[in-house]
Amino acid sequence: PPMFPPPLAIFPQLARRRPAARNFLTRHGGLLICALFLLTGLTTAGDYGIVGDELPQRSIATANLNYILGRDGGFDALPYPHAYYGIAFELPLLLAEQALGLTDYHYIHRLRVILTHLFFIIGGYFCYRLAYRLFNNRLIALFALLLFLLHPRIYGHSFFNSKDPVFLAMFSIALYLLERAFRRDTAAAFALLGLALGLLTNLRIMGGLLFFAVIAMRGLDWFQAKSEPERKGILRTGGLFVLTAAVALYALSPYAWRDPIDYLATSLELTGSHPTLFTQLFQGEWVASDQPRPHYTPVWFAITTPLPLLLLGGLGAAAVAAQAGRRRPALFRNGNLRFQLLLPACFLLPPLAAVLLGSIQYGAWRHFFFLYAPFCLLAAGGLHWIAASLTRRRPWRLGPAGAYGLAGLGVGLILLQIIQLHPLQHLYFNALVDRATPEYLRTQYHLRFWELARWAAFRRLLKDYPGETLTVRTQHWGDFALLPPADRGRLQPVSAAGGNADYDLLHPLSAARPDLRFNSAYPRLYRNTILPLRPLDSARMTPAARAAYREIYRQAVAHEPIIRADYHVYRHGQRLTFVKENCPPDSPDAWFGVQPFPALPAPPKAAATRYYLSRDLSNHRVRLDNLCLAVIQLPDYVRGDIILSQRNLGPFHPKGPALWAELYSLSPPGLQERVSRRRQGQAPASPSAFEVFLEQDSAGRHRLIYAKANCAPADYAAPAFLHIHPENRANLPFYQWASGVANRDISLPRYGVRSGGECLAVYPLPDYPIAALLTGQTGIWEKSLYPPADPDTLRAAYAALSAIQPNVRADFALYLRDNRLVYLRETCAPADTAANFFLHITPMDTADLPPERQDAGFANQDFAFARYGGPFDGQCLATVPLPEYPIKTLRTGQYTPNQGELWSAELTPQRN
Repeated sequence: PPMFPPPLAIFPQLARRRPAARNFLTRHGGLLICALFLLTGLTTAGDYGIVGDELPQRSIATANLNYILGRDGGFDALPYPHAYYGIAFELPLLLAEQALGLTDYHYIHRLRVILTHLFFIIGGYFCYRLAYRLFNNRLIALFALLLFLLHPRIYGHSFFNSKDPVFLAMFSIALYLLERAFRRDTAAAFALLGLALGLLTNLRIMGGLLFFAVIAMRGLDWFQAKSEPERKGILRTGGLFVLTAAVALYALSPYAWRDPIDYLATSLELTGSHPTLFTQLFQGEWVASDQPRPHYTPVWFAITTPLPLLLLGGLGAAAVAAQAGRRRPALFRNGNLRFQLLLPACFLLPPLAAVLLGSIQYGAWRHFFFLYAPFCLLAAGGLHWIAASLTRRRPWRLGPAGAYGLAGLGVGLILLQIIQLHPLQHLYFNALVDRATPEYLRTQYHLRFWELARWAAFRRLLKDYPGETLTVRTQHWGDFALLPPADRGRLQPVSAAGGNADYDLLHPLSAARPDLRFNSAYPRLYRNTILPLRPLDSARMTPAARAAYREIYRQAVAHEPIIRADYHVYRHGQRLTFVKENCPPDSPDAWFGVQPFPALPAPPKAAATRYYLSRDLSNHRVRLDNLCLAVIQLPDYVRGDIILSQRNLGPFHPKGPALWAELYSLSPPGLQERVSRRRQGQAPASPSAFEVFLEQDSAGRHRLIYAKANCAPADYAAPAFLHIHPENRANLPFYQWASGVANRDISLPRYGVRSGGECLAVYPLPDYPIAALLTGQTGIWEKSLYPPADPDTLRAAYAALSAIQPNVRADFALYLRDNRLVYLRETCAPADTAANFFLHITPMDTADLPPERQDAGFANQDFAFARYGGPFDGQCLATVPLPEYPIKTLRTGQYTPNQGELWSAELTPQRN
């Protein structure tokens, strides 16, 4: 036969093979897409560096493995609360590296990156399988898979973050197994689901929400069962599910082997009161991670998720709600509709629970990445609904093919943005925020770089200087271990105190350096942050940079210094310049910092951990011949009081002890001036006591000021306690409801400054209404305080009293108005309100009282006058809210511990 047969003989063979190829692509398209993503991930894994969480996560797995094998280096080596973190993923990573015999961290890190991304892709494949089960449409399932894998932020995290994307992938697997278990209704399926939920809960305690969802759905099946054997089968499979989940969770939590109850209780507590405290920029305002705004997570999700996904997810949720309205009886039956209704519940309830429980929230919405699995399925449902709604009856209708085409175009645009942002996809923002105005993003939202820009700078140095050996100064040394063995000697670390280096990668974003032009036009924002910078030494500086710094110096010294210390500090607008004349060449390097004051409050157990991120603005000095200076440009959102400090840098800590620290106010009257005014005519309780003042900041939030003149270091070092009694216990985390008190331990140096022999500290209070405060230093002094009454409330109450007569006249005139008891004394001196007030409330039904007061028969609501009132136009006025339940009588008056009751009066409310 001829070597090349004629074309007509080939085409029939292709025609016969085309349906088989089409069927193969149709049936296995999800696997092919996953394989393509894995191949892409393998080629780009080296572009992602080490992040701060990687080594602690690996140490957690090592400590658990040592404990399991009975070796040294177990849980005692872990700081709180690392022993409570799950190892369902970290332990396999550790075992994989040991099985492969890896000892060089370059290869260990590469293995971790690849396996983390692989597990993320596996989670996407199960999302694809679940979407096909729900919609019986391969195209819709493929679309769900692409949405799962192509969220820009999550895609970036899937390489370097071994926690949140892993939990998302496991959540997707658990959802698939949940639908499979209820569809098959077999013991094996529920046992497999229990194993998956045990793994999920081990990864993060939030996985327990899905556990309770399974219990609730199984309970519905039991109530609707029509026969006793069917009910026994439901109980049997449900019991097997619970047992399997409990055993899996227990087996994967070695720290729980000592005390499972304490392990679960502490894990739940950590969801609301975590020892790690972050400050974060959100909508132009710095907020504490333990006091986030209720809309924190929804806003971050909305501005960092591609707009087509938001649109389709909303349509999918609306379609589920509409279908549920039409088929209400089917909501409680085991079937597709009931499971689809679970998706919006999984998406909406966890953020709502976090707000109600007061959970710590930081790092954008990464702790809620698992919400994206049900959201992808809702978005796929939205596309399915659009495709089903479009018909070809009119020429202008797109039809299903048009809907799929537009969806494919949207996916393509998302893919293009991921390519543009590589390798910093985790900083993606959509068009809902201004991405073009320079500096807008950086001044409005927290750009947590996860230290990946530094690794990009390392790679840039290796590329730009082939064959050269460079010294790099950085406070994070992990990137040096990631360098390939062949290049490891080319970049040599220099400690923070090691003098000049070829490159300085310490604080590139917060430093106001003339050679760093930070242009936040999107997406060039991320390109400019990774450019490494030559050190600002006059011997290496470009003429333009040298001239820029000399101009800064000239503008600075044209004013008087605001602080005279080892370095003089000059202010020019929002720019601070630290200057030292005749700076010796051999003088140690220095770090200069500006900390907005006051600092933010810490959770109760923060003292037990070494992890804390403050929002210092810092820089290192620049040497111009015999002149040393450092420049810090204060952002516009930094106002009020600030602490300026200088520190020598130690070889093992980026910020050594302060050489000096001074308080300065950008906008008088500053804190020191306000404290001086409050001190006039007020003597401290004892020579060893701090003066404690309660004041409001410009935003109306209360804070405590601790002040002590002639303060010794021992006075400042002693920790202070603070007991916060809220008006409503529901404002506390659930584990504090029983006591009704939030206890805080305060480190005064952490929240203040000691300069010139005076100690000052400022502690911001929670935003919720506070009934009373008790603070002091144990065994030294203590003081009770009450937040002052709102002047607007007093003014409105006083205006309403002129038209009515008091209900009772006693030492105070007493009025009952709008479910409040109003106290008024027309001629009032401070001594008239110094004694405590008592208020006994007898209800119509004692069942309305708390259990501990039902035997007494009345509610005891003693208070200090300053809590609800104060001087008002030469009079004293207080307005006390009353309970909502029907009241039989009120008895009130004043008393002192020595004299007893000073006066009393009784009132009978008139209720309809």
